[in-house]
Amino acid sequence: MAYGWLTAHGWQILERNWRCRWGEIDLIADDHGTRVFVEVKARQSGMFGSGAEAVHRKKQLRIRRAASAYMQNRPEGPCRFDVISIAWRNSTPQLTHTRDAYS
Repeated sequence: MAYGWLTAHGWQILERNWRCRWGEIDLIADDHGTRVFVEVKARQSGMFGSGAEAVHRKKQLRIRRAASAYMQNRPEGPCRFDVISIAWRNSTPQLTHTRDAYS
């Protein structure tokens, strides 16, 4: 769902479920010249908080380390970290995209 939403908004998806020894990055995309590392979180209910709230400090550190590993053999340029949360409300998925969720 997140992949489809991003491509519908003109983003080019570079990688899906990219892995290295530091962890996994759900989506790596190009948003008009900016490299974006996207964490996707889905929740059946808001009982345990939103998907974005689940991307805690330790998870952010793992994603940043993985992003550094990804960038080692690629050209430098602007980058950011986004979170896409998908929550089901009355059997209908609702997607929330948080740009520049952390640095």
